[in-house]
Amino acid sequence: MTLFPMIQPALSASEQPLPLAREAAWDFERDEPILRRGEPQFVTGADAVAVWAWNALSTVRYRHEIFSWDYGCEVETLTGQSYSSETKKAEAARYVREALLQSPYITGVEDIRVSFEKSTLRISCKVQTVYGPLRIER
Repeated sequence: MTLFPMIQPALSASEQPLPLAREAAWDFERDEPILRRGEPQFVTGADAVAVWAWNALSTVRYRHEIFSWDYGCEVETLTGQSYSSETKKAEAARYVREALLQSPYITGVEDIRVSFEKSTLRISCKVQTVYGPLRIER
């Protein structure tokens, strides 16, 4: 019980409820947005977080001026490095975790699996979101 029930303290920025996540619908097979009659389609909630995660992992961090320096992934920096396979996998997992945790909708990243198939990096992880768990395969 409060002394002044009519007066409530303002919520701080970190206590403000998040708006419903919304992103352009994405065709993960073709790696392109889904359009209908030339117009982008949109998804919300967990589907939107999955799209955001996919695109964050696909975007090279610091390369594009349109994105903040908090957006994107640094796995490309491992290309051409003479690190051992285990070191590259560990660094790739760290880069994935750092990239995904930039989203306020993502609360945790677990079970990160990294593999190299020739020159292709495969990433799989479980992402805890405010909407529930997701599996990201990239």
